[in-house]
Amino acid sequence: MFLPRQIERDARGGLRLRFHEGEVLLPRELLDQLESLLEDPDDPALRRLFPQAHDDPEDEQQYRALVHDQLVGGRSKAVAVVRDTLGNETLGPDKADAWLRALNDLRLVLGTRLDVTEDLDFEELDLTEPRGRDLAIYAYLTWLQEQLVEALAEG
Repeated sequence: MFLPRQIERDARGGLRLRFHEGEVLLPRELLDQLESLLEDPDDPALRRLFPQAHDDPEDEQQYRALVHDQLVGGRSKAVAVVRDTLGNETLGPDKADAWLRALNDLRLVLGTRLDVTEDLDFEELDLTEPRGRDLAIYAYLTWLQEQLVEALAEG
């Protein structure tokens, strides 16, 4: 099945977004969920967003105390940028970077929850299996991220 690209490089060097009004509902909902999750540092779904930096528990606790708020702030800022620009027709490079970060964070959290591995074959997705819908969402986020990377690479 052919799906038209939703993110492309435009003639001025920016990125052109081609989302229909209804297509922004899912990303907006996912961004809201991610933002809510970021408020709970102990949620296991966040382990890939905030991997352990030190084996020693005391060193790890000190590290977290120093950088956790800054890391959460950066992720929250990227979420806000994407939410604010979902209805835009174009993106500049700084906004595109926020999109890359937020899409990556969404994929990491969802992939962690679904226990996605490199062996996942998107062609073999079975939407009737219990996690089929969530895997389809993961595939959609992957497709958006791929389009964004390819469009940025064209410049």
